[in-house]
Amino acid sequence: MLLTTGQAAEELGCAITTFRRLIQAGLLPGLSRRGVRVMIPLEVVQDLRQRRQAPLDQLEPAEVAVLRVDTARPAQEPGRSWLGFAASLTPDDLLKALRGWWRCDAASVAAGGVLPVTLSGYVVAVLTGLERWERNGQGRHAFPEARLAGYTTDLATPQTVITSSADGDRRLAELLLGTRLASHSGGAIAYVRTNLTS
Repeated sequence: MLLTTGQAAEELGCAITTFRRLIQAGLLPGLSRRGVRVMIPLEVVQDLRQRRQAPLDQLEPAEVAVLRVDTARPAQEPGRSWLGFAASLTPDDLLKALRGWWRCDAASVAAGGVLPVTLSGYVVAVLTGLERWERNGQGRHAFPEARLAGYTTDLATPQTVITSSADGDRRLAELLLGTRLASHSGGAIAYVRTNLTS
């Protein structure tokens, strides 16, 4: 059975624009087209609905930052060609697209030790190596030594690519990738408590 984007969004309880970001990022398998309509297999939507919540209680810091991104778009700045996330980007392009510049409390981001990257509420990448940061003249921060621990290429299964050989990075990527992680913020960076009972 195939669903329209509107039906799929309704099944997941999200806005159509939120669901379309997953399609545009290349994260959903088995899509087909009927004219201008994109059709999604019911099984894919059911798999998305069954994705577990991020196990934040397994993280040591009391709070971690979450980077909320949109689908990748061309960047007009030196040092990177893209901003945002797409499953088709190379690991090098993806890292450059995700490691800054944002308005944030850089010390809090660094203290968390990990930066889950979410698209439409799903963790699609994990950044580590956040100990050092830079600030530009607009009050935005970047983390030039950030490492891409891993990223997701298919949210339904999910299928992930681990890109860091460090044991801690691998553990964090395996723990978080493909999970659901709700966060609320007026900007790109949100902060979530890891001890969900407090």
